[in-house]
Amino acid sequence: MTKKRYLMGILALFVGCVVNYFGDRLLGVQIELFRGLQGFGGPWFADMFILPFFVGAVVAALYGRGGKWLCYFPPLFVRLFSYYEISHMNSIPVNTSLIPMGWWGFFVLLVVESAALGGLAYEFLIKAKFGKKPSRTKNKQTIRKNERDVKA
Repeated sequence: MTKKRYLMGILALFVGCVVNYFGDRLLGVQIELFRGLQGFGGPWFADMFILPFFVGAVVAALYGRGGKWLCYFPPLFVRLFSYYEISHMNSIPVNTSLIPMGWWGFFVLLVVESAALGGLAYEFLIKAKFGKKPSRTKNKQTIRKNERDVKA
């Protein structure tokens, strides 16, 4: 891997975290707080499934091929930061409680898998549009040509 590839990976992770963090703030949902049944509505669903899917697609778009492997990390980092922020930096609002770690872990798994689906969907779009890399097919053709020369 080249230095440019590492920098693109770091940039993709950073942009994914920023999009996820500010998307959470824009939706106004805090998954880490339990508000009863009224907390599970449309904005909660969007924050759990639609926003991470979009974040995964953004990370895959910035990184390019192989971006589906980086898509797991921005939602994980943002959820960890949000849980820490609520439990240690901010006070818990009235009529809410901090969600138990077991439920929080389950929600984090759902969020991370939604981001992975977004990255995978974008990877399929890349492959459908561009197909295989020309350098790979060129290398295979060169190897096959060299193998024929050796056999003769």
